[in-house]
Amino acid sequence: MKLERILALAAALAAAGAFAQVKVGVIASATGTTAFVGIPQKNAVALLPKKVGELTVDYIVYDDASDPTQSVQLAKKLLADDKIDALIGPSGSPNAMGVLQFMAEARTTMLAPVGTSAVVLPMDDKKRWAFKTHPNDEVIADGLIAAMTRRGVKTLGFIGYNDPYGENWYKTFAPLAQKAGIAIVANERYARTDTSVTGQVVKLMAARPEAILVAGVAAGAALPHMQLVDAGYKGPIYHTHGSASGAFAQIGGKKVEGALIVGPMLLVLDEVPDSVPARKTAAEFVAAYDKQFGSKPPIFAAGVYDAGLLLAHALPDAAKKGKPGTPEFRAALRDAVEATRNLAASQGMINMTAQDHSGFDQRGQVLITVREGKFALVKD
Repeated sequence: MKLERILALAAALAAAGAFAQVKVGVIASATGTTAFVGIPQKNAVALLPKKVGELTVDYIVYDDASDPTQSVQLAKKLLADDKIDALIGPSGSPNAMGVLQFMAEARTTMLAPVGTSAVVLPMDDKKRWAFKTHPNDEVIADGLIAAMTRRGVKTLGFIGYNDPYGENWYKTFAPLAQKAGIAIVANERYARTDTSVTGQVVKLMAARPEAILVAGVAAGAALPHMQLVDAGYKGPIYHTHGSASGAFAQIGGKKVEGALIVGPMLLVLDEVPDSVPARKTAAEFVAAYDKQFGSKPPIFAAGVYDAGLLLAHALPDAAKKGKPGTPEFRAALRDAVEATRNLAASQGMINMTAQDHSGFDQRGQVLITVREGKFALVKD
């Protein structure tokens, strides 16, 4: 009996040794001002694969309390102490921008579930180690321009965050609008911590735009929309995918009814035909999240889930060129993520290139509105 136990233990140890361990760091703002983003992102980690082929994956999760300084400190810790092979996070655009340099210096892949395209564009030696797991602003902007054009919009007011999210949105949207014959007659900014945008609303109203575009996130995007309605603005109010969150509809209430948002199909899956590419993956994600947490996932969780899909797709190829924990493996992992083609993710299809480290196109993005407190597909 003793010999049998020894043999069984030896077999178990041999089997365990057959699986190399990949360490993936996760930085999520589970507390602080960005917790509405970080909590669902942290939740999504529970849905990520723990085993990929002959590799086991260990996720090391930290909370940066929504503080960009802590994001940097935690990234350094994950790199130096935990010896991670890749990072998912941080949650916010400013936080991710602050971490870029250190991930590049460590030559370690970063999968950022953030809104701003500035994390990956314009491409340079630093950003080549970063990938963005939400569609780039250009993809969403194209959808918004198309929706505005169909509705005959010729003049537009813009209001966005005074940080990388809002700034990059204006930088991206303005030339596309000009090309489409849409004149931006007012350009305003506000802080994520602001509780009023009265001054900005006065200027927007004075410019008399036919429509307004808000570049904010969740409840923060509801603020200017609500105050515009209170001020008597009657034109259509468009939003970026940052508003594709239950918090936006909940906080805004009846005042954000009719908002027009370009965002992921996962919010309106019941209205999307089965023939749409990646719908099956989106449905699997929504079902798994709902089963685990008792609610539908917001867009923020999708960014982490899709980061996990990207890693799972890339890890087998990387393992052919190096052992987890080595510089060779990390370099090969970066290359394998960049080589991703035709990957069905929860937010659409991903085709990475050396110049496009987001890889999403219009497939998976739809025009939605708020109707009776819920998101609904706009079909015209």
